[in-house]
Amino acid sequence: MYRQIADDIEQQIRSGKFQPRRPIPGETALTQQYEVARETVRRAMALLRERGWIYTVAARGSFVSPPESWPQE
Repeated sequence: MYRQIADDIEQQIRSGKFQPRRPIPGETALTQQYEVARETVRRAMALLRERGWIYTVAARGSFVSPPESWPQE
């Protein structure tokens, strides 16, 4: 399930719904949106970080990486 969430958020980044250097919804919002446990959302976020789609700032949240950091097709 976490992979599906990560893929969905990736598509929203690609489509422009989530803009570079702008925050993405927090864990609580994503937990409610996808109706999953917090750990599932955390795993999805970790996967997006590994792939280069997002970065996290302590006590601030997660943000969309700049396009030059996105994975190359």
